[in-house]
Amino acid sequence: MNLHALLLERKAAGRPVTVGLIGAGKFGTMFLSQARLTQGLHIVGVADLNVARAQSQLKSAGWPAEQYASGSLGDALKRGTTIVTDDASALVACPDIEVIVEATGVPQAGIVHALDAIAHGKHIVMVNVEADALAGPLLARKAKQAGVVYSLAWGDQPALICEHVDWARACGFKVIAAGKGTRYEPHYHQSNPGNVWDILDKYLKIKDRDSINPKMFNSFVDGTKSGIEMTAVCNATGLVPQSEGLGFPPATRFELSDVCKPRAEGGTLEKEGVTEVTSSVYRDGRDVPHHLALGTYVVFEGETEYARRCFGEYAMLPDTTGRYAALYRPIHMIGLELGISVASAALRKEATGAPNGFRSDVVATAKKDMKAGEILDGEGGYCVWGKQTPAGRSLDDGLLPLGLAHNVKLKRDIATGAALKWADVEYDPNDVAVKVRREMEAAFGRPNV
Repeated sequence: MNLHALLLERKAAGRPVTVGLIGAGKFGTMFLSQARLTQGLHIVGVADLNVARAQSQLKSAGWPAEQYASGSLGDALKRGTTIVTDDASALVACPDIEVIVEATGVPQAGIVHALDAIAHGKHIVMVNVEADALAGPLLARKAKQAGVVYSLAWGDQPALICEHVDWARACGFKVIAAGKGTRYEPHYHQSNPGNVWDILDKYLKIKDRDSINPKMFNSFVDGTKSGIEMTAVCNATGLVPQSEGLGFPPATRFELSDVCKPRAEGGTLEKEGVTEVTSSVYRDGRDVPHHLALGTYVVFEGETEYARRCFGEYAMLPDTTGRYAALYRPIHMIGLELGISVASAALRKEATGAPNGFRSDVVATAKKDMKAGEILDGEGGYCVWGKQTPAGRSLDDGLLPLGLAHNVKLKRDIATGAALKWADVEYDPNDVAVKVRREMEAAFGRPNV
């Protein structure tokens, strides 16, 4: 890798990579903590609806107050400082900003900001994987047509998994499965912001409950975030979902190649070439030792006897047959690593993962019995969770994308476990996110494989 050298060249030339960050939440703040220390990178502006909170986040990330006290974009560019604003459109429109980082986590906002960035000739790093799962293939296509980069966010698990897949294929291996680990039990699909603490308190020691958003954390617990992230991976790599989505099989990191291989070969997968998320909890509630709850992995096949022999000779985590092996990364560093995507987009004009087809979707699935007239509350809420589903099935059955299952009214009763359909809710056909999603469905028609 030579991104650091390229950044130093830009610094020496007096032209650091200029960045506008939209969204100063946890991910954005983690990025800011390292961006200040990255030579050749200049955060020109931070946009957040809550300016005071954004300023507080910068302070907590170690920024001196004078570094983010600029009163205008022009002043920030001239002095190498940063402006904090509530006007995201101003950052996007600024001709001297090269890269926009979208980190709001709101799919509708992410789509609007991405389209705006593309229209203004900016590269966009889409931390907002919710927006990517909803309409990423179309956004990436529009970016490519405009000559700019649309990229998944390094440090987040989808981009890291895409790198695993690329590594394996560039080495000549067939990819059998790729994914990540998480903490999973079947009843988690019914968790909600009111009872999620019963789960979180078992393995996280969060002293200040006011410091986190329980709805956001619940999306990790109830299986939604796994579905969203594996959808992003499928749409960027050519891997596909299993027919019934994720199975969450328990596995240690040393069992990956035995567990994440086809059932016909003694594993748990429906077929090869899919995504899967392993669980750090056995179905009886015991913790899995040496689990991969914060990590990522790829399982690949040795297609020659020589390669299989090497798997064993060099301890490449082979399965019991010696035919498959695994590579894993034990952790991901989230926003602390995001600078890799920013530098790659600006300096190499290369994405760290980007959707190139519509193969997987995330559909709204009922957590409880619901009555006509109820208002859905979206990701991580009380009503629905997001299940990974083959894109073809989503299209054929008219299933409702999770990203649009927020603040819409049910038109009929829905039973627990049912996949919701567009016809089940009252939605605004003129909503930007709805229109872009419908445009994507029309543009791709059938899942690209």
